[in-house]
Amino acid sequence: MNEEPTLSASWLPQERAEAENASGSSLVPVLEPGLWVNPWDVVLCTSGTLISCENAVVVLIIAHNPGLRAPMFLLIGSLALADLLAGIGLIAHFVFAYLLRSEATKLVTVGLIVASFSASVGSLLAITVDRYLSLYYALTYNSERTVTFTYVMLMLLWGAAICIGLLPVMGWNCLRDESTCSVIRPLTKNNAAVLSVSFLLMFALMLQLYIQICKIVMRHAHQIALQHHFLATSHYVTTRKGMSTLAIILGTFAACWMPFTLYSLIADYTYPSIYTYATLLPATYNSIINPVIYAFRNQEIQKALWLVCCGCIPSNLSQRARSPSDV
Repeated sequence: MNEEPTLSASWLPQERAEAENASGSSLVPVLEPGLWVNPWDVVLCTSGTLISCENAVVVLIIAHNPGLRAPMFLLIGSLALADLLAGIGLIAHFVFAYLLRSEATKLVTVGLIVASFSASVGSLLAITVDRYLSLYYALTYNSERTVTFTYVMLMLLWGAAICIGLLPVMGWNCLRDESTCSVIRPLTKNNAAVLSVSFLLMFALMLQLYIQICKIVMRHAHQIALQHHFLATSHYVTTRKGMSTLAIILGTFAACWMPFTLYSLIADYTYPSIYTYATLLPATYNSIINPVIYAFRNQEIQKALWLVCCGCIPSNLSQRARSPSDV
């Protein structure tokens, strides 16, 4: 009798994946006869392709535009580069999982994905710090000291991200002891816990900084409204826009990353693989949304895009002024 092929969970420890397939567990979806690709891996690869294409546009625009060398654009470029590498890592994982199966490629691709997403989250924190400093030290922000600080911050976050990504390759993995595996092989449970706790700490810091940013924006909007004698309307509208922007930034970040972070803390390799995929996929969406929030909303990057696409800049875009709500 021919056995019906079952779904192979490539993120799982191999022994567990084979055990679940052999047992015919209802938690593991069954593929149609003749199909051998995990649909979740296809979705992750598709997400990685979209991430790569979208962030490659941002990286190319910033790299080839000499006018985009301010600290803010360096940080946006760092974020786009990290997300681009994360997308490439997701694509590489799919290719190696089905075309070149080896433990070495698993270590390299998972290390690349971990390092890229770590750099992405670190870049988001760096952008938050930069926005806070640009408002708190408005008079001295555009100085050489700020540029130097930005370069140092980028070197530290990328150095830390690379070190984190090298941990599985250097031996901190569960290949020799499957019982220590986390929800993503070959990361150990301790490795995943450290990453999750680090994320929660960075999110808490971002939340605190954005609260301070919101206070500064409200104070600036109030001062501007008083100067122009239309406090009731302008102050309310500008403050509401600033609050909405901050809510979108933090809400999107938390909605994308929090499910997988909390799941990684409480789960291990014995949990059904479908939960891993269901929480990991929203985390990849954050890299799709980042260019929209941080890059394509920026006036200078919009101008560069218009110049590349049609060779002109719309008059309404060139005349638009930056308001205190553009945080």
